[in-house]
Parts: sequence; C-alpha cells; structure tokens
Amino acid sequence: MPSPRATKNKTITLSEDQIEKYSKKLIDLEEPVSVDKILDKTINRNLFDIMKYLPDQFVDLLILDPPYNLDREFGSSKFRKLPVEEYSAYLRSWLPQMLRLLKPEATIYICGDYISSISIFAVANEYFKLRNRITWQRDKGRGASKNWKNSMEDIWFFTMGNDYTFNLDAVKEKKSVIAPYKEDGQAKDWKETEEGRFRMTHPSNIWTDITIPYWSMSENTDHPTQKPEKLLAKLILASSNEGDVVFDPFLGSGTSSVVAKKLNRHYVGIEIDNTFAATTEYRLELAENDIGIQGYVDGVFWERNALKYKKKSKKKQDDVEEEEGGFFNFM
Repeated sequence: MPSPRATKNKTITLSEDQIEKYSKKLIDLEEPVSVDKILDKTINRNLFDIMKYLPDQFVDLLILDPPYNLDREFGSSKFRKLPVEEYSAYLRSWLPQMLRLLKPEATIYICGDYISSISIFAVANEYFKLRNRITWQRDKGRGASKNWKNSMEDIWFFTMGNDYTFNLDAVKEKKSVIAPYKEDGQAKDWKETEEGRFRMTHPSNIWTDITIPYWSMSENTDHPTQKPEKLLAKLILASSNEGDVVFDPFLGSGTSSVVAKKLNRHYVGIEIDNTFAATTEYRLELAENDIGIQGYVDGVFWERNALKYKKKSKKKQDDVEEEEGGFFNFM
C-alpha cells in the first residue's frame, strides 16, 4: 500500500484494488488490428513488441516523449544513459517504423532535454520536415552544485510534408497590457474589457507559462517525467482538429490521452508499465466530468497572473489559484 499523503496532497496514486479495476480497461495486441479496435484505448505492452500490429496511416498527430538519454527508472522499467552515438542508434531503431502509421498530413512532436536533443534533431531530420524547436521552462528541482540548473526542455516540431494543420488562433495567448498604446485615441492591438486591458498575442517557440505538476495539483501523478496538461493542450490544439487521432506510444501516466479526450480528439496510447497504464484509465474516467485544463479558460490560454482578472469559470478554482500563486510566480 502507498504511504499516507498529506491532506492537501492531490497526487493521483492508485490502490491495488484500483489498479486491478482499471487494468481491466487496458488492451493488448497479439495480431494486426484495424483502427476501430484501438481507438480511444490504452495498450499495456512494450511498444517494440506490437508496433507491427498497428494499422497503416491512422495518426494525425504523433507525440513522442521517449526516455531521455539519462539514467532513469519508470516504474517497472529502467533506462540507462548511453553515449550520444548509441542513443542516436536507439532512436533510429524504431523511429522509421513510425512512418507507416502516419497520415501524409501528420504532425510530429518529439520531447527531449539538452542532451537527447542532439540525437533527436539528427535522427528525426532524416525522416521528417523540421518546422521549429519549442523550448519550454521546466522550473523544478534544486539545481546542481557545479553546473547551471537545467530548467528548460525542448519539443521538436516536425511534419510529414508541406500540407499540415496549424490552428494559430487556437493557441494565441491572452496577455495583460501594462503600457497601453493608442493611435488617434483608439486602442492599438489590444482591447479594454471589464476584466482589464488585454492583447491576444501570437505564440512563440519560447514557453514560460507552463507549471510542472506538483503535489497540490489535481493532475499530478507519481510518474517521474509527467508533462503538464497545458503543455499538451497547446500541441494538440495547434496541430490537430476535433475528431483527429492523437497517438502517444510512450504514454506514461496518460496526459496526452487525457488532454486529447478533453479537447474532443480521439487518442491511442501505449504504455509498458501496468500501474501507469491503469492510472491513465483512471484519469480518463475523471475527464468524463472534469474537462478543465490549468491555464486554459473559455478557449483562451492566459499568461501567468492574468487569471486574477478572470471570473471563476469552467476550471476548478483551486487549480486556478495554484496557477496564480506565488510559488510559481515568474512575472
């Protein structure tokens, strides 16, 4: 049994009975299947054992969050740091097999840190068209004694071809205007509202508005490299449409699938660890009634501290307060 948590600790930790219950919703593959057999499902298996069974061209958006080139334990599995050349060979051993699964208009995002990004760029650039590199602020941890604290990670943005989805308006950020500029007495590029002065800005490839899940956030799990729902929401809204299929073959505790569901996309996820796969199904059940995404309110991404101008809305207010709280206040 897991150790008791503090009263205000919202980390999702399943009991043995819950793991057994939600494991019944997981599927396995023993032979080639059609899309309808895996749509909106979590596959509990080693990706490399079942990739050959997945159908052709079913993916609109591929989100890859493979093990970074670090020593790391992921529940029942482990990854050991490799020389750069060997990590590149690891990526090359499975990444080309993804091509068969992707639609011609598909988009690919690949997550990495400053070490694994060396290999990600070199290998993925052989198979896909590079569009950009997103760098996002991941401010967590106490730092290093003889190095700069690593507070940034990369997401490499690739596409299969020149025809791809990018919904610009869906990912614009609402920012407060501190020094409003007027032209001929009229607001220029901003609006005056009851909530304050705001400007809808184009999204850049530097993201400083992401809060890493931690113990007082309801989306937090025990997965060591869990990505925030807001991060996945930006990728999914930008590079897919409602009804599209989002595929994450390194699913972890299920954030990609959960956010896809909240945003009315289909999802397919693969996770080797049974506990994390069961946690995914538990979170998907929660998403039946709670479609809130921290920092994303009424179809708008708000900058840090701007939500204090916004009245209570679809999101749970306790998560809104975490977004605005001083612990993660960078503004």
